[in-house]
Amino acid sequence: MADRAADRPADDTKGGFFADLFAPVGGFGVTFATMFRKLETEEYPEEKRPTQPRYHGRHQLNRHPDGLEKCVGCELCAWACPADAILVEGAQNDDTEGGLGRFSPGERYGRVYQINYLRCIFCGLCIEACPTRALTMTNFYELADNNRGDLIFTKEQLLGPLSEGMLPAPHPMVEGLEERDYYQGKVARATPEQEAWVKEHDAASQDGVAATGDPVEGVDTVRTGQATRDSSGEAVRR
Repeated sequence: MADRAADRPADDTKGGFFADLFAPVGGFGVTFATMFRKLETEEYPEEKRPTQPRYHGRHQLNRHPDGLEKCVGCELCAWACPADAILVEGAQNDDTEGGLGRFSPGERYGRVYQINYLRCIFCGLCIEACPTRALTMTNFYELADNNRGDLIFTKEQLLGPLSEGMLPAPHPMVEGLEERDYYQGKVARATPEQEAWVKEHDAASQDGVAATGDPVEGVDTVRTGQATRDSSGEAVRR
């Protein structure tokens, strides 16, 4: 046994007295090097730095150039969400006489759309699953709130603003065009016929949403077990 111990190589990893003495100094070398470095302080929220172009911020439901919604209520975004943060309820477009009207070029539209930002992890899988590019993510990131109910965003909050040439849904499609024509870029803006239809039905309200796109007073369009806000701004639960 003694011969075997003598044949073992010496352990060179163990340092001497001075190595043990200056070991803490070497460990804190990075700390000491940065203590006297000039720091770049961000004066947030007074000064805000722009985010990267592909930053994953708050979601947005997009519209076609004439104002019809791109969401067709397929619910693929809700199925793709790993945090179960999205709730979609689709409904049939009905532009017949006395119907609710047309909100999208497809057969269906998203009647109820909610995103629970208490659960959302901003992974972007929902926008990858969307077949119509109806759902995208903006650069807005200031979502903090002191009320849990206010962090459940509804369709009215997520819909993108009306740009020039758009009309608030519901209204008919461009005459003579089909659904695929919308996705092929053949629609540039609302036509005079669509503008006349919206003016004629401006006072009508459809499914809790007026022709202007705002919620009708006192109407709660959510029929699920997820909390949201009605027109009074209070959190409601079904």
